[in-house]
Amino acid sequence: MKPGLFKISPGFEEVMPAEYRELVEHGPYGAGMGVADLGAFKELLEEHPLCAGCGLALSLRLFLASLPAPQDTVIVGSTGCSSLAFPQVALQNIHSLFGNQNALASGLKRALSLRFPDKVKDVVVIAGDGATADIGLDMVMHSWFRQENITTVMLDNEAYANTGGQESGMSPQGTVLYMAPKGKKFPKIPLPEIAREAGCAYVGACSPAQGKRLERMLRRAILVAREIGPTYVQIFAPCPTNYKFKPNETLTRLKLLEKEGVFQPKEYITREAQDLLNKLEGGGKP
Repeated sequence: MKPGLFKISPGFEEVMPAEYRELVEHGPYGAGMGVADLGAFKELLEEHPLCAGCGLALSLRLFLASLPAPQDTVIVGSTGCSSLAFPQVALQNIHSLFGNQNALASGLKRALSLRFPDKVKDVVVIAGDGATADIGLDMVMHSWFRQENITTVMLDNEAYANTGGQESGMSPQGTVLYMAPKGKKFPKIPLPEIAREAGCAYVGACSPAQGKRLERMLRRAILVAREIGPTYVQIFAPCPTNYKFKPNETLTRLKLLEKEGVFQPKEYITREAQDLLNKLEGGGKP
C-alpha cells in the first residue's frame, strides 16, 4: 500500500469519524515511526479493555509502534487476553481458532505472495502462551519446520489469564495459581531454544520494560522473515491480576526480575540472518 492511497475521498472528510480522520492525518502509515516517536503520532491502539497495569497491553502497544511497515502488515491473533484488544487495533488483523494461528498465517502469507508478487506483505502471528506453547504448539512448530516466511510473537503472561488463572506451559515451576493450588509441577517451556532448534532464523526474548530493545528485536524478526524464513519473538509480560502484584508495579517488577536473572533477554541469529541484518542495519535504522 502506498501512503498516498490511505486517504479520505474529497468531500467526505466531514462525515468520517474523528478517530479515522486523525488516523489518516497523523497515523504511522508510511511515516517510518517507531517507539521513540510514541506521543508524536496517532497510535494504532490507544484504548483497550484489558486489566489495569497489564504488561500484555503495553507489549501490544510497543509491538504496533515497532512494525517496519504497518500499512503492509497483517496480524493473525488467537483466543486469549490479547484478542480482546484486537477489535480496537487500526490494522488489518484476523482472529483464528485457538491454536490454529500459525496454520492460518502460513496460508495467508502464501496467498499474499501470489496476489502481490512485487510487494512484500508482512504476516505476523501474535498470541499468548496458551495458544503458542500449549494448545497451538503443533501448528507453531510445523510452520517452523516448513520454513514459512512468517514471524511468531508470543505474549508470555505465564498463565491462562482470561479464563481464571490456570497454569500454562510457560508458568514457572512451583507457581501457585487459582487452578494450580499445589504449584506447577514442571519447569517453564524453553520455547526460544526450541524455536532455534526447530529452524527459526532469528529468535529474540524481551520485555516491555525495555521498549527500544523490544522494537529492535521485533523489527529484526520481521525483516529476516521477509527473506530467509520463520522467526520468533517472546515478550515476557507477567499478569498482575493472577500473579497478585499491584498494577503500577508491572515495569518495576519486570526490571527487578531481569536484574535478578529470573528473566534473561536472549537473541539467537543464524549466520545467514546475521549477514542480512549487517547489510540492512549498516546504513542506519531498518
